[in-house]
Amino acid sequence: MKRLKSRRTLFFLALLIVMAAIVPVTAAAEVVYTTNTQDADGYLVWTQPAYYPVGIIGQDLTVPDKDNPNVMKPSPMQNPKDVFIDSRDHVYVADTGNSRIVEFDKDGKFLRYITVPESPLNKPEGIFVTKSFDIYIADTGNKRVVHLDPNGKLIKEFKRPESRFIPASFKYDPIKVVVDKRGFLYIATLGGYQGLLQLDPDGNFQSFFGANATQFGFLDSLKRMFYTKEMYANEISKLPGSISSVAVDKDGFIYTTTAGQTVTTNQIKKLNTGGTNMLHRDNEANKDNFGPMRRMDARYVSGQGTLIPQLIDLCIDSNGNITAIDSSYKYISQFDSAGNLLYFWSGPSSASTTQLGMMKNPVAIDANSLNDLYILDGQDNVIQVFRLSEFGQKVNAANKLTLEGRYEESEKPWQEVLRLNSNYTPAMLGLAKAAYKKEDYETALHYFRLGGSHQGFSDAFWQIRLQWFQKHFSTLATVFVVLVLLYLFWDKLTKNMKWRVRWRNRQRSNKAFIVQFKHVFYILKHPIDGFSAIRFENKGGYITALAILALAYVAQVISTLYTSFSFNKTVLSRVSLIMILLQFVLIWFAWVISNYLVSSIYRGEGRFRDVFIGSAYALLPMILVGIPLALISNFMTTSEQAIFDFLTKAMQVWVGLLFFWKIQSLQNYSVGETVVNILMSLFTFVMLAVLSTELKDFIIEVYQEVRLR
Repeated sequence: MKRLKSRRTLFFLALLIVMAAIVPVTAAAEVVYTTNTQDADGYLVWTQPAYYPVGIIGQDLTVPDKDNPNVMKPSPMQNPKDVFIDSRDHVYVADTGNSRIVEFDKDGKFLRYITVPESPLNKPEGIFVTKSFDIYIADTGNKRVVHLDPNGKLIKEFKRPESRFIPASFKYDPIKVVVDKRGFLYIATLGGYQGLLQLDPDGNFQSFFGANATQFGFLDSLKRMFYTKEMYANEISKLPGSISSVAVDKDGFIYTTTAGQTVTTNQIKKLNTGGTNMLHRDNEANKDNFGPMRRMDARYVSGQGTLIPQLIDLCIDSNGNITAIDSSYKYISQFDSAGNLLYFWSGPSSASTTQLGMMKNPVAIDANSLNDLYILDGQDNVIQVFRLSEFGQKVNAANKLTLEGRYEESEKPWQEVLRLNSNYTPAMLGLAKAAYKKEDYETALHYFRLGGSHQGFSDAFWQIRLQWFQKHFSTLATVFVVLVLLYLFWDKLTKNMKWRVRWRNRQRSNKAFIVQFKHVFYILKHPIDGFSAIRFENKGGYITALAILALAYVAQVISTLYTSFSFNKTVLSRVSLIMILLQFVLIWFAWVISNYLVSSIYRGEGRFRDVFIGSAYALLPMILVGIPLALISNFMTTSEQAIFDFLTKAMQVWVGLLFFWKIQSLQNYSVGETVVNILMSLFTFVMLAVLSTELKDFIIEVYQEVRLR
């Protein structure tokens, strides 16, 4: 019996071994991170992994032992700063801490160390290899860039150039370098806010290239307005952000990343030969926000609040996609060649372990000919390799067709992408462009709206409107002429009939509400006299004021919900009518309180009743202009943007003037006194807002204390 059981056990073991030999084992690293993109409003959208980690290279480096050359001892990379992949897919790493360059073959196998014995490297931070395999190294510690032949022999060194156009304060500490097809060098220097240093092949200074603009805020504008020259001279100079990395694509465009706590826009630039940024979108809401400017960042970095992304390096793959690494959140973000976000993934790794796919300190990135990404981790001192998933390949194929203008060919690939992920915004926009190209404008309108493209939506609607007018113009013109003729005939026929005479001679109502309501429209024609009548003739009332406030709130809701998508940047799915009501009531009532208090102190004659009623009546243009404009906008396109903006601004100016005349008339002020009153009222309004915020925070803290106890 025991022998039988033993034989059965051996049989099953043998069977398992045979099955294991027959069935292939697929080695695939588990994706431990989420991949996301953004919708048109900047909100998080989950996607399938676009890339998955496939391995690590550089963890087993060795060198001969000095005492025993036949024995190899470990020599891990130390504080590496840059990675570069040449046309053969050889991988080069600037091993800064060891003052050497490490070269691997396309499979990640170690090939050699480049140390330049005739002129040793000193903490190199940047590496670039040309098509002819010449090597350029940003030798930071030696304050130079060296040019080596393919064998690693020194050809030339580029030290600080001599030029009267380079300021004496300029520090020449090269950290990154690229070389264009002409042999011109573009050097990023540590803290170099002047831009890239452009040198010709002989090392002569050409220019500073691609410098960032200094970012000024509202406070800086006020200082410029009110500070004297002496006071402003004592301020700390505000400098533009320095370029953190540079790359070049196959077409010769220069790409830069800019990192810094004050840099929030244009973190990635695509520069042509004239230094003009090609990634500037004029028609979209977030036109300058290149880089992962995400609203949900704080969710991923517990306890750190919302940080400013620090884009420290980027690469361009064979499809023209731009992939950047963010040292703040340890994220990798990929954009297409036009700067549209495709997806972002990864995240911070555990401090105690190395997780495949997660980063402790990503410092550099590059892509090989297969579009695999090689990301250098400066803390773990290794390179992680990421490969395109099926989803990522489909996105790349579809997006490439769209960017090349082959919209109809891109339709099926985009449909496949949308089948895999029904919320993927680039797929919606790709299908919208394909439908527009096919003149299926209704479908294009649908997808442009889903994809959040206001300009695309407007263009599709313009075509629909044009086709409708072409089809119905003769009918509309005929109906209009007939209606005009019928009106003229009817007016002439009934002009002297008794019922029309009685209507013309009817007795006007003397009811207070009717009189007050008519007075509202009198104010529009004669604002100063009209507001004075509220104070001295009691021609205003609380009931009409509340009615106008209610209608003004309705106008605000209609403007928010029913303005055409071409002009309306509001995310309707996140609109709360209660929040609109609270904001409307709180802002308006806070203004009434502020204005009344200031007027009482500042020689004003108006009562609280007058301020309340007058402030309500002044909102009438919101009803008369706002509601029709919101409805009419649904028949307009962005080609009529100037008309829409003019009417919007005219309504706002009209409301502002009515508030001005209201204060002047009710409080019996001069023009100058009215201006002072408005400024003081606004200041009081801001103080009330600050105090209410602090009161809210205090109440929340008290509630939390009570709940915890």
